Amino acid sequence: MTDNEHTDVTPAQAAAPAMNDLDRKMTAEFSSYTVRKDLVGKVKGNALVPSYVLEYLLGKYATTTDQSSIDAGVDRVRAILADNYVHREEANLIQSKIREKGRYQIIDKVQVALNEKLDQYEAAFENLGISRVVVDPGTVKSNPKLLVTGIWCMCTLVYAYSGDPKDVPWRLQRLMPVQMSHDDRENYLRMRSHFSAEEWIDLLMQSIGFDPALFSERAKLLHLVRMIPFVERNYNLIELGPKGTGKSHIYSEFSPHGMLISGGEVTAAKLFVNNSSGQIGLVGYWDTVAFDEFAGKAKKADRALVDIMKNYMANKSFSRGRNTMQAEASLVFVGNTSHNVPYMLKNTDLFEELPAQYHDPAFLDRIHYYVPGWEFEQIRPEMFTRGYGFVVDYLAEILHNQRDMDHGSAYERYFTLSPTLSTRDKDGVRKTFSGLMKLIYPDGAATPEQMEPLLRCAIEGRKRVKDQLCRIDPTMAEVDFSYTRVGSAEPIAVRTLEETDYPELYWRGRPAQETDEAEDGDTLAAAAAPKPADGKKPDAASDMASDAAGETRDAAAPDDAARKPAEARQLTPIERAAAAAKEGHIKFAENRLGVTYGKIFGPYIAGAKRITIEDQYIRKAYQVRNLAEFLETVFAYTDHTEEVQVHLITGSEEGMLLDRQIENLNQVQAEYSKLGIMLTYEFSDSGHDRSIVTDTGWLVIPGRGLDIYQRFGDGNWFSPLMRQQSLRRVKEFSATYQRLRQGK
Repeated sequence: MTDNEHTDVTPAQAAAPAMNDLDRKMTAEFSSYTVRKDLVGKVKGNALVPSYVLEYLLGKYATTTDQSSIDAGVDRVRAILADNYVHREEANLIQSKIREKGRYQIIDKVQVALNEKLDQYEAAFENLGISRVVVDPGTVKSNPKLLVTGIWCMCTLVYAYSGDPKDVPWRLQRLMPVQMSHDDRENYLRMRSHFSAEEWIDLLMQSIGFDPALFSERAKLLHLVRMIPFVERNYNLIELGPKGTGKSHIYSEFSPHGMLISGGEVTAAKLFVNNSSGQIGLVGYWDTVAFDEFAGKAKKADRALVDIMKNYMANKSFSRGRNTMQAEASLVFVGNTSHNVPYMLKNTDLFEELPAQYHDPAFLDRIHYYVPGWEFEQIRPEMFTRGYGFVVDYLAEILHNQRDMDHGSAYERYFTLSPTLSTRDKDGVRKTFSGLMKLIYPDGAATPEQMEPLLRCAIEGRKRVKDQLCRIDPTMAEVDFSYTRVGSAEPIAVRTLEETDYPELYWRGRPAQETDEAEDGDTLAAAAAPKPADGKKPDAASDMASDAAGETRDAAAPDDAARKPAEARQLTPIERAAAAAKEGHIKFAENRLGVTYGKIFGPYIAGAKRITIEDQYIRKAYQVRNLAEFLETVFAYTDHTEEVQVHLITGSEEGMLLDRQIENLNQVQAEYSKLGIMLTYEFSDSGHDRSIVTDTGWLVIPGRGLDIYQRFGDGNWFSPLMRQQSLRRVKEFSATYQRLRQGK
């Protein structure tokens, strides 16, 4: 559902779904601090205002489970946004309202600076476009963040023109930050005991906006790791992964105690301290400072800034000039990756996208946790919850007030870390464990069985950092990331998921560490072997001639690999598949069964690294599904440790249908990029031919393009036709295969 669709929803249409047990329990225990999470999207419209501001308003007017009260509250919040939120393009209109009415309440982001010539504090209103509004010193003292990057406020402005052209007519009568200020920890801890750990984790997931039913236990835990910087002082976290997975969302929308710096670039004066004024920077005012778009090899960073950051990340202190200062802000670095995990492990390391100044072992060793961004799915509308969760500002205030607690040593009664871990390794594990405990077991009371998954998660995140450091800096000693249970002498090893998935690439030339988990015996080569969707071996593609009707090629020509078993044993599965490719023309009769993309295209795309598809009719949803199944075939017939560039040239839909076409193509692009299939596309309505060209020298001319199957009930997820192409009946079609001359 689009944002426009959300804003057109009427109260009747916004009826809440049936409440589940967790919703009922939560609204009963935290009746004053809950909100139905889908209401934010319904009231936001085109207002560029953080979610915590909207939930603050919803928490005042729509904190209830009664539908009629919710409808009234939503209408009230909409009215407040319509009347008081300042859109930049309406700034002149709002200024006029203030003048004509004499007094008017607005919602805007306010920043204050000291005018030392006049010895007074003056405010600038971001959207309203006015400045030099005098602010009472007491207001600034109560809200020091006004002096940094500003905060969202509800303000009452008065217009009082004095006749002096040098005088500013705007007067600030009242300023109220849009955030809760009281500490409700006692009640929060008492109510937590009424929930199981599983219920509490689901409640936290709903509070940040997601439907917990759609996430695995591991995915939920990784989402909670993203929240640790808000609850743990001086916590250093990095997350790199594909676009569209919500890496930066929580740092911009979740808490008024968090600051997101777009672009990833900042000066030492802004981040730490301004030597001219002596004013402390962002780390002195915010719980979390996150750097968005931090990755990018071409980006450059001030070497002095990197050095100050390294000192701060290690010692919680920084020095610019004479004085050494301390701060408590956690630092978060989020950025996009250009390659999938096997490619990075084979060719570089998991930090490869960082600017050169940050691709530095001394800097990276200060990172406490590396969140594997590639494990998060691209955000889709159905992932968002319609259930109840904490008003995020309430939860953010609770987490802020928990920062002075420390549960980092709680596991030591039951578990012992490997003595080979360095001080920084142990510090990273301890801080992550402490943060997870504060989130899930805030009173510190947990059994060894409840603590162990949290400890394993904490060890894994630090291990991901250290293992990559050993790649970058060969002089760095490898350590044993294991732990033992008290009373047992047997160490328990912790693995990263990518280590388990790609052991030969992960250890690159070194013997893979033994695992305590059951293995199926498959090596990477076996895992990378072509496995078409029809379940047959890839070199079975050579027998597609016998399945075809009316083919023109020589069906009696045996497969060279089959004639020479000794030679075939020396070939990889992909090479054997490619050996089956032959020039010719083949035709399939109407209603045939057993025809798959693997048979038609497999041998000709085997081992390719660049493929160009020209097909005017990759437009509708089922045609884009055909493209996805073709990419699945590409994945089966190519080396998983190399990226394959697939470029699509197709026709475009019109109007709203074009938006849907682009959305579908982008989703396919995002899903297959995780597998190293890098899809790009362009629209061209001038061509009519269909073709597939590979960098291995093959031109395939499929008469019907990818649309070879008769329509079937593709909305039925239980139908075997959904996943088994060989069970579908085909339309009559033909395909021509040509070996391209060199230079074509």
